[in-house]
Amino acid sequence: MDIERPLTRDLVLIGGGHTHALALRMWGMAPLPGARVTLINPGPTSPYTGMLPGYVAGHYTRHQLDIDLVRLARFAGARIVFDKAAGIDRQDKLVHLEGRAPIRYDIASLDIGVTADLPNLAGFDAHAHSVKPLGPFADAWQAFLERPAPRAACVVIGGGVAGAEIALAMAHRQQAAGRTGATVTLLEAGAEILPAATKRTRRILRRALARYGVRLVTGVEVSRVSDGAVELTDGQSFPSDFTVSTAGARAYPWLAATGLALTQGFIDVGMDLRTSTDPNIFAVGDCAHLAHAPRPKAGVFAVREAPVLFHNLKAALSGQSLRVYAPQTDYLKLISAGERSAVAEKHSVTLSGRWLWSLKDRIDSRFMARLNQLPAMTPAPAPALRALDDEAEGREEMLCGGCGSKVGRDVLSEALAGQRPGLRADTLSGIGDDAAVLQSGGRLQVISTDHLRAFTQDPYLLAQIASVHALGDVWAMGAAPQAALLSITLPRMSERMQAATLSEIIAAVGRVLGEAGADLVGGHTSVGEELSVGLTVTGLLDGPAIGLAGARPGDALVLTKPIGTGVILAAEKRGLARGCDVASALSSMKRPLAAASRLLGPEAHAMTDVTGFGLAGHLMNLLEASGVAARLYLTDVPVLAGAETLSAQQVRSSIWRANARLEDQVSRPASALSDLLYDPQTAGGLLAAVPAACVPKLLADFQAAGEPAFVIGEILEGAPRINAD
Repeated sequence: MDIERPLTRDLVLIGGGHTHALALRMWGMAPLPGARVTLINPGPTSPYTGMLPGYVAGHYTRHQLDIDLVRLARFAGARIVFDKAAGIDRQDKLVHLEGRAPIRYDIASLDIGVTADLPNLAGFDAHAHSVKPLGPFADAWQAFLERPAPRAACVVIGGGVAGAEIALAMAHRQQAAGRTGATVTLLEAGAEILPAATKRTRRILRRALARYGVRLVTGVEVSRVSDGAVELTDGQSFPSDFTVSTAGARAYPWLAATGLALTQGFIDVGMDLRTSTDPNIFAVGDCAHLAHAPRPKAGVFAVREAPVLFHNLKAALSGQSLRVYAPQTDYLKLISAGERSAVAEKHSVTLSGRWLWSLKDRIDSRFMARLNQLPAMTPAPAPALRALDDEAEGREEMLCGGCGSKVGRDVLSEALAGQRPGLRADTLSGIGDDAAVLQSGGRLQVISTDHLRAFTQDPYLLAQIASVHALGDVWAMGAAPQAALLSITLPRMSERMQAATLSEIIAAVGRVLGEAGADLVGGHTSVGEELSVGLTVTGLLDGPAIGLAGARPGDALVLTKPIGTGVILAAEKRGLARGCDVASALSSMKRPLAAASRLLGPEAHAMTDVTGFGLAGHLMNLLEASGVAARLYLTDVPVLAGAETLSAQQVRSSIWRANARLEDQVSRPASALSDLLYDPQTAGGLLAAVPAACVPKLLADFQAAGEPAFVIGEILEGAPRINAD
């Protein structure tokens, strides 16, 4: 992001479809200064339509099927929001979402695809799946394959090209898996399957279906889907353990309330891909209807719309002229035939064979490589002449965000060493614990502060995590959150964008504080080079505070969140982390510690939250305060998905080397897993020393509350030291 130029316009991409994915890549290569880009999508990945039959058949893995939107967003300098759009307020220019505050736009574009569900069919929602959207269908298919079902029955509703491809793929996959008794039935309402195909294409695919033993039933109407069967209006019933609809494409219902002109539910767009109703909204892909040149729903049109959309979005944001999109009249259709064979059709000519599957595979693989194999993200070159730097060798090239940008434990200890003792009698404990304890009237109050440098372009998400992170010190003391002051630094942007960004941050903070039972009572704002969010929080105690001191030999060590956020955030910034791993880490960071604190508080002899100094550093704080040692069961330490792999690749957060200066007090095997003991955590879990006798009940209580908890070690007699094995 170019911080020398203020942000002045918001571009919001709704949906991670193929056109938007390609446009994001183009944006990363040639961004528009002053524009902030937001991508809204339900998840971190977007499955590629062209490879879905191959995935169902077992020719591709799920990783090969998915476009990684998190990497694309980082490459484009965009924020990604994991949510579903629920509506558009065109007057106030707001995109309403299902799970969070609305997002303001100057220019918006929709690429949300379609659905193939059958909402009016009895039992469909409970007992069947739609092939679109692709992600949930792919997940459901994988779950079905993992169940032992040697005689499983599958039913595909809809006998078009997609239905034939999916039926063939299902049959191939089950036969390859040794499910010799498995069956696939293809149901079509019309008199013939593949009504839009040529006679030769239809004949070739009919032979393939027959070869796989797929049962074809045409001229029928489904009346109900039940648990284990699909029922027809003529009284027939087919057993089904997995039912999927490919029957046509339907627009998402919420579009009807936008006030945009629609054709059969799809958004009418003109030659420049802007909606015919609102020049500030574009629509592409299957959710759009090309009013000037209607075309079938096919991925080839979405791909070829991308350069026009990219140009026109930049033009609309900068006041330039827009280009015209002219779709081709026909296109090459490559239809998978179960095995590694395909049928090709264009201009009434049909061919088939294994070589066509190889051609399709090359085309699809090249497309995915464009989106998943992005140019390396390298830092700016160092100046030719600069001041001497004695620490350059040990410094990471990129400064991390979150707790990865924290000052090291030993540096902080040195700076605080000369701090004078407190003067006030009502300051019961000050520097050294997670929070200070104050006497306030007849109550004990705790107070702490935390501030996070942005590790995400999303101010709402950053504010959510910053709030959980700051409250962690209160929960670690066994206190109930009371009040908070909010401190915000915004990057340079227009006043209109300042107001929208502040609204998002305040909404996120208010939500977390409200759920914790605390109030936002004030704060401070400023403008600087980058986004940061911090909170000063207070909490109230009903009894004595739980501090770092008090751990006893024989105590068990309990941790309530997996570690690895530091390495994942560092890798994400470099474009190295998988989007699904980033999403999992962010979800862990957002989870509050209120329930864990309530469960651990009555039992804990000592407790802390694991943040910037890593598991080893915060455990050492507890050991030094308690005058004891600890043994860690290394393989029992929970680790976020992807973290150990990235650690093995020597990805490190900025503060990792400073945290690793504890090495003289830590015995551990040399491994990627043990390296994570020094990984800085943002909004990490609680670490508590509890009596070993209470562990079985405590773990049962955590499980009943739906909260994770892990026994990762024990307290030993001896000088402060960590033995990890």
